[in-house]
Amino acid sequence: MGERENARNEEFQSFMIGRWPRLMRTAYLLTGEQHAAEDLVQSTLERVFVAWRKVGSADDPEAYVRRVMMNAHARRHRRKLKEFLAPKDDSGLVREVPDTGDRIAQADDRGALLKALAQLPARQREAVVLRYWEDLTETQAAEAMGCSVGTVKSNAAKGIAKLRAIPGLAEMVTQGGCGR
Repeated sequence: MGERENARNEEFQSFMIGRWPRLMRTAYLLTGEQHAAEDLVQSTLERVFVAWRKVGSADDPEAYVRRVMMNAHARRHRRKLKEFLAPKDDSGLVREVPDTGDRIAQADDRGALLKALAQLPARQREAVVLRYWEDLTETQAAEAMGCSVGTVKSNAAKGIAKLRAIPGLAEMVTQGGCGR
């Protein structure tokens, strides 16, 4: 390997190691299952590695990777693969450690929130996760989802409305920061 290629590989590895926890969290929220989340992140990073020269020189490589992940998730969803956001037996799963300042993580019952997210249609779940869990702007979420800002607003509003309609969850959602 040449010196340039080694430097590019090291740059990718550094990026991957630094972003892995956040990518895993987002993937888990989208897929609802630890193994599916790992597969999604792995396939995303495989695609990104192949195009790292282009990705690494982008203005915002993380946004590029997020878009690749959303596209990969959408492709899987279109193939009608089952997704489970709250597996029946999750005793063997490694629990995510919430970011400091993550107000949703402070909710008394994260399980209830994950089950509620599982009830949302895929695009609404994507919009809610990106806007309120990942704290992206509407523009960033639209770029990641490959749609317009209006579509993000609409899907996020509908998703939040459905979450608020779930008994016992409305208070958690409003106090937890989802109801901006």
